[in-house]
Amino acid sequence: MAAWELNGNVLIACNCDWGCPCNFNARPSRGHCEGGWIWIVEQGHVGEVRLDGLGLAVFADWPGAIHEGGGRAACYVDERADEAQREALTRTLRGELGGPWGLFIKTYDLPAPRPARFDVTLAAHQSRAAIADFIELELQAIRNPVTKAEVHPEVVLPEGLVVKHGALAASKVFRVRGGVEYDHSGQYAAFGRFAYS
Repeated sequence: MAAWELNGNVLIACNCDWGCPCNFNARPSRGHCEGGWIWIVEQGHVGEVRLDGLGLAVFADWPGAIHEGGGRAACYVDERADEAQREALTRTLRGELGGPWGLFIKTYDLPAPRPARFDVTLAAHQSRAAIADFIELELQAIRNPVTKAEVHPEVVLPEGLVVKHGALAASKVFRVRGGVEYDHSGQYAAFGRFAYS
């Protein structure tokens, strides 16, 4: 197996209530999970192949909790990747190297990745992402239901699979089409740093 290391920022969104019970080994808010992740690599490599600045994403639909499997997914790699980079990103998404993908791959059917344009603005609670015509994600701060004041909760997950420390948000817009399809605008979102090797 090639030596590898990836670090950067991840955007997360799903159909759960704010905080997402899956973070705490509980069942999803609605009994099933529809959501995914967009990773933007700040620095990283698989073997000798540098992946700095490239994006990869997975969005899935599970009939129950993620760990129960039976899901189907769609995945995307940054269209700017050259052939060697695309191969490295594909191996990553297929779980061949480990990381969170090494566990997720056991829970869903995953077709070949689609090369797509990643248009991502990382700006904390105002982060936005579009992946071609497939994914739209726009974050916003969670608001107190009584006062309407913004709140900024965070979560620390020492054993976290995707992030160890994440900032919680709401999705202002969250739409997925192509492969899997749903619209969960107004539900759970989060962002944070990742470091895998």
